[in-house]
Amino acid sequence: MGAKARPRRSCLAVPGSSTKMLTKAQGLPADQVFLDLEDSVAPLAKEEARKNVVAALNDGDWGGKVRVVRVNDLTTKWTYRDVIEVVEGAGQNIDCIMLPKVQTAAQVQWLDMLLTQIEQTMGLPVGGIGIEAQIENAKGLVNVDEIAAASPRLETIIFGPADFMASINMKSLVVGEQPPGYDVGDAYHYILMRILMAARTYDLQAIDGPYLQIRDVEGFKRVARRSAALGFDGKWVLHPGQIDAANEVFSPSQEDYDHAELILDAYEYYTTVEKRGAVMLGDEMIDEASRKMALVVAAKGRAAGLKRTSKFTPPQE
Repeated sequence: MGAKARPRRSCLAVPGSSTKMLTKAQGLPADQVFLDLEDSVAPLAKEEARKNVVAALNDGDWGGKVRVVRVNDLTTKWTYRDVIEVVEGAGQNIDCIMLPKVQTAAQVQWLDMLLTQIEQTMGLPVGGIGIEAQIENAKGLVNVDEIAAASPRLETIIFGPADFMASINMKSLVVGEQPPGYDVGDAYHYILMRILMAARTYDLQAIDGPYLQIRDVEGFKRVARRSAALGFDGKWVLHPGQIDAANEVFSPSQEDYDHAELILDAYEYYTTVEKRGAVMLGDEMIDEASRKMALVVAAKGRAAGLKRTSKFTPPQE
């Protein structure tokens, strides 16, 4: 699993132009923090933001968080300098570079090649910095399979709802909510599943985008539960008040975690000691398919720091 399995239940966006927010973010309980050079930074502040990000990465205490920098998209004049200055300045303290508005595999491959050249020049481990690709328009979604396969550095595929909604002319100004008039089903279901299928095909994580009503925590949870139910690994958070909600929604319950661990223990015992492939665990039949599902839930629970409260006891002779 390696780096691609890093916990990303909550991915906190922090403007690179705000030294105050860069400092505050270090003490927040988000799994991942991405220091932003794109949409949250005004054009005239971008060069200074690069310097702020490098200083925060080198001098800050990020407490085991996944450290990501979002650069500007490849249609702008800032991208190549973003990558060069940030990676040359703080490459040893960066886990991933996030590339927004990805439309083709070639864009990811460009970033991969540039990272390789910088790593070689700076004496950093080649391939050590991962890539996160953000899907934000119709073309990116149509090409998402090729994008997901574009580089071994890829760790996540991310849904960017605001730009995506604009790109398809969705009739709504409330990011992440159902558009007016769409009263049956979920307008985002196809998009989310399309991203999820591409991500899982290439053993990547799938991350849901932001919910902009930052003070509506219940609304955030409702929307987050939708993507969590499908199998997404986490969601962007734009405000500290959303972090605990994301960590809760994208973690299994204690009951589900304990049950998953019991299935794994029971399956191991019955297949190795009693050499049976399908058995009963209480009133539930378990087999190899059960083991695979339990592995997913157990891994999420362990990543969330859950501890077992029950153990499997082999039957007495």
